[in-house]
Parts: sequence; C-alpha cells; structure tokens
Amino acid sequence: MEKFAISLSDNIRFKSIAILMVLMKLGLVGVLIYRVVINLDSGHFVLDTNFYFYILVGFLAQLIDGALGMAYGATCTSMLMGLGVPPSYATASVHTAEVFTTGVSGLSHIYFGNIDKRLFFRIVITGVIGAMIGAYMISEVFNGDMIKPFISMYMVILGSIILYKAFKGKPKTPVNKNLGLIGLYGGFFDAIGGGGWGPLVTSNLLRKGNPAKETIGTVNTAEFFVAFFSTAIFMLFIDTEAWQPIAGLIIGGIFAAPLGAYLVKIFPAKWLMVSVGVVIVALSIVNIFRFWF
Repeated sequence: MEKFAISLSDNIRFKSIAILMVLMKLGLVGVLIYRVVINLDSGHFVLDTNFYFYILVGFLAQLIDGALGMAYGATCTSMLMGLGVPPSYATASVHTAEVFTTGVSGLSHIYFGNIDKRLFFRIVITGVIGAMIGAYMISEVFNGDMIKPFISMYMVILGSIILYKAFKGKPKTPVNKNLGLIGLYGGFFDAIGGGGWGPLVTSNLLRKGNPAKETIGTVNTAEFFVAFFSTAIFMLFIDTEAWQPIAGLIIGGIFAAPLGAYLVKIFPAKWLMVSVGVVIVALSIVNIFRFWF
C-alpha cells in the first residue's frame, strides 16, 4: 500500500486532483437535488427557524478547520445534536456538508501550495477505507456516541504532547512511519463519531515533525475524499432528509474555506501548533464533561 501510494504521488499532478474533486462535487450536487426534490412536502418550501444559525455554525467551524486542520466535524456535530438532530442524522449531515466545504478548502490549499503530495496519497487511500467502514458501523451497528469519551481522552494526551513540542521544537527530519494506519483509524473514527479526522491525523503528523502549513493543507484536502465516500455509505442506509442543516453548513463553510486557507499561509508555524494543541485539549475536555455529566 505504501509503495502504491508513493507511485501515485509521482504520477498524478495537482491539476488532476483538483479536476477530480470538482467532478465528484458536481455528481453529489445532482444526487442531493434529486433527493431533496422528492422529499419536499407537496411543493411547500419553508425555512427552519434555525437555518441562519446553521449557516453561522458552518462558517465558524470551517474557518477553524481551514486554519487549524481540524474541529469542523466535532463543532458541527455537537451543535446539531444540541438542536435535537439525532446522532446518525447529524453525522450524515456533517459529512455531506464536508464534501463541499473541504472541497473548497482543498482547492484553496492546492492554489496556495500548502500540500505535500506524497503525504497526501499515503493517508487518503486508507482514510477512505476507514471512513467507509466507520460510516457503515454507525449506520447499522452501533451509536458512535459511546466511544467518543475514549477518543477524547486520547486526544487530551495528544494535544498536550503537541503543546509541549511546539515550544520544545520539532525534529529536523519528519519521522513518517505507519501513515497508512493513521489514515485508516482517522477515517474510521471520523465517520462513527461525527468528527476526528483532523484531530487524529493532523495531530499525529505534527507530532512526527511535519511542517504545520503543509500538514494542515494536506489533511484538509484528503478530508474531502474521506467525507465523500463516507457520505456515499450514509446515503445507502440513511435518508438525507435533514437538507436544511446540510444547506446551511455548506453555505457558511464555502464562504469561510478560502479565508481559512489564507490564514494558514500567514500564521507562524509555532503558533499554529499551539492553536492546534489548545483546540484539541479544550474540545476533548468539553466532550468528556458532556458525556459524563
């Protein structure tokens, strides 16, 4: 798998990746339009009172995700469930919206040159496999809420390590072993928990000494493919009826994605790492508190 990923990185250009992303998004747009039309009640079109809140949530979450490489899914999923959206529907809505937000974010990172192509292919293939397995599990087997506190405990430790390394300094040469495995469990936990790709994958890559700018850009771009294929699985098992949260998250996220990619370009690498560590620890502690109390 490792040799295959490296071979792909040597033979596929960024332009080809960008074109594929656009075509995949257009395909999903067609499917969503069809499913929304057949689910509308007798031609009535009434906006939910929370629709504009969904837009704000999408904007803030994507701004954070684009700049830090994480926290979109965790932010959106927790807020949607707080509004009464069931966990499986919240997770499906977030991942559907992520196809568009991460698509714009990924294209922006390609434009700004924030991507390590070899790193991208070494995490995206197994990430997609893990996401598809996780999406099936949350749809048909168990509730992802049950494992969230254990993921959160792990990320508190991981975030603390990143904060320590941000001030201590990073290795001169990145130690990139087991990247396929990181992508696999990152995609898996992201699909079953409504978020986790960024915290798990970005955190591990930064901890291994990879540059912050390229790591965040690469993980964000790979997340598009992870979200796309997990969404495909969700559509097989869950009706996409929650079109208003999806639309609100997409609208807000699309406007925020280019700004997040630009912030990566101008932020000092050290303070990006500090920000990542703080976000991981804070979100994880909040998730643990909410689960137990």
